[in-house]
Amino acid sequence: MSAIAVTPAYTALLAKIPPRVIRTEEEHAFFTGALYELDQRSEKWTAEERELADLLTLLVEDFEEKHYALPKGSPVEAIQFLMEQHGLLQKDLVDVFGTASIVSEVLSGKRELNKEQIRRLSERFHVSPELFF
Repeated sequence: MSAIAVTPAYTALLAKIPPRVIRTEEEHAFFTGALYELDQRSEKWTAEERELADLLTLLVEDFEEKHYALPKGSPVEAIQFLMEQHGLLQKDLVDVFGTASIVSEVLSGKRELNKEQIRRLSERFHVSPELFF
């Protein structure tokens, strides 16, 4: 959909759900609800509904990043948290790090993570590599 050629169907959607920057919890709840309703029929979306869903997603994500951001932890704290959440011991991460001694060195802060270890951790725990920087 071109920004220049706004269809009547898209204009009608915008009239029902006029997008704007989300500033309050009430607005967040409204737009999250609208996005949820759209998502319930995502297999049958029109091009206009897809465009609106993309826009609402950006607005909701922007609000959540500003208001619900988690404090940044160190890479070691992130690994320890993930290990705890998954009930893992150091020995369970040998496949990621190669040896038990490397796991120990990383978790004790004696060794920094390399790119390959970050990639493997990201894949293992299904999280963004950014978590480990």
